[in-house]
Amino acid sequence: MTARAKPVICLMLMLGWVALLWLLEGVDVLTGGALDTFGIQPREPAELVDIVPAAFMHFGFGHLAANTLPLLLLGFVAVLRSGIRRFLGVVLLVIVASGLGVWLTAAPGSNTAGASGVVFGLFGYLLVRGFIERKALDIAIGLAVAVVYGSILWGALPTTAGQISWQGHLFGLIGGVAAAFVVRQRPRAVTARTAVRPVP
Repeated sequence: MTARAKPVICLMLMLGWVALLWLLEGVDVLTGGALDTFGIQPREPAELVDIVPAAFMHFGFGHLAANTLPLLLLGFVAVLRSGIRRFLGVVLLVIVASGLGVWLTAAPGSNTAGASGVVFGLFGYLLVRGFIERKALDIAIGLAVAVVYGSILWGALPTTAGQISWQGHLFGLIGGVAAAFVVRQRPRAVTARTAVRPVP
């Protein structure tokens, strides 16, 4: 991948992801909410298989629209700075952490779906990865992300508002921070070469 092509490929990846989400929500609306069954209902063993699909489902276009722009922007920056393989690892870890957190702690009888857990995870990932990898540019990016999207942290606090899954937000955020440690670039080991002197 050339330096010039990389931003285009990363942008196309995120546009494709967002387009898939809108397509799925269109199918959901046309089928009378048939895809809502892929949401996570807590502490039901059979619902564990819905942890990944739930991150791609939404309850209406308004719900999806609220997630679209931050997902697109944060995802683009994350994949551009991390590379596609590391980015996919981050997203998978965030989805699993967010989904398991919802499954374990959400209110009984609730049904949780949406990409907001991923949004919070990408926020947390970008916020700390520069400090973990000690890269000045990524530290600056993390600070910029904090300024622009820092207010979303209120959504990770426990609340009685039944329409907001603070559990998905909180555990997505935790998953994103953890992912920054798990997929961090480690310095390459320097192999010392032993100088061999000819015997006189």
